[in-house]
Amino acid sequence: MYNFKFADIGEGIHEGKILEWKYKKGDKIKEGETLVIVETDKVNAEIPIPVDGIIVELGPDEGEMIEVGDLLATIDEGEEGDDDVEEKETSKKADTSSTDEPEEKEKDTDTDSSSDDDEDEGGVVGKLESSDEVIESSQETKKSSSKSEKILATPVARKMASDLDIDIFQVKGTGEHGRVLKEDIENHKQSDKSSKPSMKAAQIDAPEIKTYEGDKCEKISTLRRSVVRAMTVANQIIPHTTLIDELDVTDLVNFRNDHKEKAANEDVKLTYMAFIIKALTRAIKDYPILNSSFDQANEEIIYRKDINIGIAVDTPDGLIVPNIKNADQMSLFGIANRVEELAKSAKDRKIQLSDLQKGTISITNFGAFDAISGTPIIKHPEVAILGIGKIDKKPVVRDNEIVIRDILPLSLTFDHRIIDGADGGRAMLAFKKYLKDPLLLLMN
Repeated sequence: MYNFKFADIGEGIHEGKILEWKYKKGDKIKEGETLVIVETDKVNAEIPIPVDGIIVELGPDEGEMIEVGDLLATIDEGEEGDDDVEEKETSKKADTSSTDEPEEKEKDTDTDSSSDDDEDEGGVVGKLESSDEVIESSQETKKSSSKSEKILATPVARKMASDLDIDIFQVKGTGEHGRVLKEDIENHKQSDKSSKPSMKAAQIDAPEIKTYEGDKCEKISTLRRSVVRAMTVANQIIPHTTLIDELDVTDLVNFRNDHKEKAANEDVKLTYMAFIIKALTRAIKDYPILNSSFDQANEEIIYRKDINIGIAVDTPDGLIVPNIKNADQMSLFGIANRVEELAKSAKDRKIQLSDLQKGTISITNFGAFDAISGTPIIKHPEVAILGIGKIDKKPVVRDNEIVIRDILPLSLTFDHRIIDGADGGRAMLAFKKYLKDPLLLLMN
């Protein structure tokens, strides 16, 4: 029997709701087919079947919650075996080691989360890969001058150690046979910080809310719960300040109108957002602080190597912020296509988890809702977010004459702990310089 459990897929996802079972008890199944769709606070994850066999038992009913580590299905593979997945996997291996540790299958569990963000639309659809891999143990080998040492660790722990730049050989494992678990990595990271002065923001408990006759109470969705947590963290930790400005984009409007038809002939929907993203990447090159994170515990500014620009997308279920990976390396048409793909995918709840990870700065488009401007909230751990308003024709003075021009309202909200007002103002000037002259965006 094969006990298939709901895996830890990262990004703070610890639970989900069973949306739809694709098979029922007694059905024959094949490896790779979708077993169940689970709604998490990030994505609707299609969980693939890990093995061929017959379903003996299924997990919670549709509409019920499931947590990481809970049983999704028990599958009869037609072979005798142990109910424990790890022991079952171990029993399949050839005896190729003389160590006292259980021999386990070597796997390359490193994932490439690189993908390429939006205005009105956007969506490359892909399945979220999830399997028994986090339950199965893995080994890493460390070469020394006299011998080869082995360490047991779950793939999630290995990935976390790599992301946090932690030497996994220095972490004490608390799992079976000394296996390093995700919690061990977290505890190790915390112990490194314990000697440094604490600068945590005060946690405020929300006061109790009374209800009265006739009031209607409605449970929030898993996505809305995620937004609640993110906005609460951002406001508690980051001291926000916002610069509000406006820009004459008449030349940009004319340039886009002149080339919109040519772009359509290339199957490209050329929106203003593509130009805005391109201009922001150029401004970041001049002011890298915009593309950073602040590690308050270690009192360090982390300057991000990649420029992954997130776009806030309004969906029927709530706000999702996918991001364009390495946007600075893409052409204007490439950005425009990726914007449309990601926004559509987000609205259809078919976004890939990798598209939501590793964002470095975000853009939100108030103009899409006919709003002039706004003061957006930074998405932690980013340090800035650019707000875009509605382009309107306005009378302005040019050469002592009143003329009608296309005006774009802008707002730049930034983390005042590491970005001073003057630096924020200079970064805004750089962004405006690039956006007002479209030809600058086409030059290297």
